[in-house]
Formats: sequence, C-alpha cells, structure tokens
Amino acid sequence: MTSRTTQTVVRFSSPFRLPGFDGTQPAGEYRVDYDEELIDGVSRLAWRRVGAFIHLPAIAAQSSTLQMMPIHPSDLEIALEQDHQQS
Repeated sequence: MTSRTTQTVVRFSSPFRLPGFDGTQPAGEYRVDYDEELIDGVSRLAWRRVGAFIHLPAIAAQSSTLQMMPIHPSDLEIALEQDHQQS
C-alpha cells in the first residue's frame, strides 16, 4: 500500500490539553505530521489519514529535548475548535 506523510503547522492562542498528555501545553505554533494511505479502487487519488503526531515543544520554545507524540486527528480538531472559540 502506498503511504505518505504530510506536515502542517497549527496555532493555539491559549494553553491546551490533549487526551493522553501528562499536562497542559503552552500556546504557540506546533508542527503536526499526518500519516496517510492511498485508498485503492477509487477513480481518482484519495488519501485516508491513519495516524497523526504532534511535535513538542512548540516551534518557538527553546528545549534540549524534542518529542513526537501520537495523537488522534479528531482530538486535535476539537482542541483547535475550542481554542478558536476562546479567542
């Protein structure tokens, strides 16, 4: 099966928390990787998201350790929507 990884940047205006995280993450911009698989049998190219990872800490943060934490894409969308409603 053909797969790809796409990367995007998301921005939180307020501190946020995602399920499975030990604590709240500060506001800022974060890199997010989406792993996708090609859907077979369709007449045009279509991709299905099969995984997502958020890079910690935020892009502007100074840290000696970097992490990629697995996240569920819908959890990220909910957190972004809540952040948008707060601002």
